[in-house]
Amino acid sequence: MDDSIVITVIGEKDEAFVASTLAILDDTAAALGKAFDGADVQIRADDGDGQLIGGLFAAEIQGWLFVKYLAVGPLLRGRGIGAKLLAQAEREARKLGLVGVYLDTFSFQAPRFYQREGYGEIGRLPAINGMPERVWFAKILETGD
Repeated sequence: MDDSIVITVIGEKDEAFVASTLAILDDTAAALGKAFDGADVQIRADDGDGQLIGGLFAAEIQGWLFVKYLAVGPLLRGRGIGAKLLAQAEREARKLGLVGVYLDTFSFQAPRFYQREGYGEIGRLPAINGMPERVWFAKILETGD
């Protein structure tokens, strides 16, 4: 190993560092013909007064839509808002010509919700030292789906 290399932990979020690091990753993937420069999908749910009650953030990655965040206000859960957000994300994925949607949740959050919405479990990070399991789900978007 080169002794002139310095490894540093950065204490505060540095947007320029993040962008530069992602550029290294993206450039490497693009050189292999697998560019990461897909579309971002943002979907908002508002109540009748225009107040935010939930939202979904996702990104196109290698032919799939990755749902990074899906949130619904705690007093409004169980009313189908999350299902509507997820269904809209699936419609957006179809418009983009993607093969499916994948996401993750923790064992204390919404695994049953995603299963009910047709998502199949594809993996888990185990619960260790009191930390919850992280569960990964995917749904292939059939053309007639």
